[in-house]
Amino acid sequence: MAKIKGAIVVNTERCKGCNLCVVACPVDVISLAKEVNMKGYNFAHPVLEDDCIGCAACANVCPDGCISVYKIKVE
Repeated sequence: MAKIKGAIVVNTERCKGCNLCVVACPVDVISLAKEVNMKGYNFAHPVLEDDCIGCAACANVCPDGCISVYKIKVE
């Protein structure tokens, strides 16, 4: 049976750095970047991409819909 791996994509220019996704992630995949986007906010980005389980908790709590979650089948 194939395993499922998660992957997230963050729209960094729309992210306002509210930190809700960081708190919601059960496996601590996301953190806020030290860099800022065009609006001056520290944006969310995946730091441990290989640990993502694709639960979509981050996308569900994002108030601006900046996070897309994908599930990838791994053989």
